[in-house]
Amino acid sequence: MTENKVSQTSKDGMYGPFLFARGADRKTSRLSALVVAPENMKVPEFKVMDSDPLHPVKLATLYGRTYWRFDFELPSKSDAFYSFDSATYSVCTDFSSDLDIAFVSCNGQEDGDLDRPLEDRNALWIDLANQHEKRPFSLLLHGGDQIYADGVWQCHSDISAWKKARRREKLATVFSDEMHDAVLKFYLDHYLTIYGQPQISHMLARVPSLMMWDDHDIFDGWGSHKKWFQGSMVAKGMFACAREAFCLMQLCSGADSRSHQNSDTYSKPETDTDPGAVAGALPDMVFDPDGKSLAWRVDYPGFSVIAPDLRSERTPSDIMGDHGWRDIAPALKTIPDGNRILLMSSVPVIGPRLSLVEMFLHMMPSAQKYEDDLRDQWQSRWHRREWCRFLELLEDVANDHDHEITLLSGEIHVATRGTFETKGKTIHQLVASGISHTAPPKAFARGLGLLAWIGDHPLPDRPTRLKPLPERKGVYCAARNYLTLTRKDKNWNANWHLEGIGWTPDLAI
Repeated sequence: MTENKVSQTSKDGMYGPFLFARGADRKTSRLSALVVAPENMKVPEFKVMDSDPLHPVKLATLYGRTYWRFDFELPSKSDAFYSFDSATYSVCTDFSSDLDIAFVSCNGQEDGDLDRPLEDRNALWIDLANQHEKRPFSLLLHGGDQIYADGVWQCHSDISAWKKARRREKLATVFSDEMHDAVLKFYLDHYLTIYGQPQISHMLARVPSLMMWDDHDIFDGWGSHKKWFQGSMVAKGMFACAREAFCLMQLCSGADSRSHQNSDTYSKPETDTDPGAVAGALPDMVFDPDGKSLAWRVDYPGFSVIAPDLRSERTPSDIMGDHGWRDIAPALKTIPDGNRILLMSSVPVIGPRLSLVEMFLHMMPSAQKYEDDLRDQWQSRWHRREWCRFLELLEDVANDHDHEITLLSGEIHVATRGTFETKGKTIHQLVASGISHTAPPKAFARGLGLLAWIGDHPLPDRPTRLKPLPERKGVYCAARNYLTLTRKDKNWNANWHLEGIGWTPDLAI
């Protein structure tokens, strides 16, 4: 059994605060903060604008640590603040005028992630913090793969053995309590390892986050593997653990992996909380109270952020599943009038023509190990009907409901952009990936660019096109990167920061 080494953010083993957004109006911003402390430790005082200390909600006590949530509001000001222990944190909560938003994704890599010097691994996090000092960000959007948890396969000898076993043995293996505890502890430790890195924790304490997961927050390719694999007791148990860790560390809410693993309907656990608090309840921003899909929407003055869950119900033939589709259309069609929609799709909605690659791999059995990576994409031939359905929904919301829509995605470890020309409006897609994942070879970017040049137009007379970033030649830029969105008056611009290259010029969206 191997241990995941957790970096300490303080000598007493406490982590946080990690700040989470809950929406705002023109007067008030709603927030939650997560603090993780040793089980028997008295949590320091948490104050808002020098008010009386807040009482936290206990979300869970697991493996010697207690997870505490502070729910609070800040006035809409550029210099609002809260204090925790002996530190004071400024938060830009003015959403009624000009604002800046940051978007990041792919915060890690599959191999050797924690072997890199932090100054190299987190170079763009350092740059992001410098930008925040100059022009404070009001939101930090995380588009997927907030952690790379693929090391979960080495967290326990039984898990490692199961991965190597044959199909019949896999299907016969029970997900034991020992396996459950090893897997859940690994996920929680790994989140704290990443969030606890000083370059990251600095931003998480000062800029409210909104997060949606992708496959590496579970393990590589989750949802695109064979149905028998995902239906096995061990795979379902591992997913339930990843889900509990996601709820705690990305939604700042309680969950129970044992309950979710063994029930078709998620039952909220009875947890020790303050009177009136429901620690196991998902936040109001999540559409499905049963948690089959963890999609959410958060509204702000002039814009809304919405994130479909592309992993919880994913199968080799479906991306969103019944609960996801049930909730996404009403959520999009009830956006406040006049609000711009920032839609986070963890995998890009506009992408290259993948059917040719899938056909090639089908003829080469030795290359079929990459099939799950291709099936992850909206553009896979297995998802074409669902892709068209999603594009038609976006077109309906943009035109019939009169909303400007901007798609935000990561996942592919390069930067690019695209457009979807509906019959009335242009929908822009912006891809930023990854903030710490090593950039792929330039040949990889050129190969994707060739597929983009071939084109793929799933809806007649409404083309989807991939395009170079402003003043760049290739469609894909193979450099680590992050994205910023700026609203001035009612005008929105996008800029990418490309490592070793610099800032792209303004792109009006």
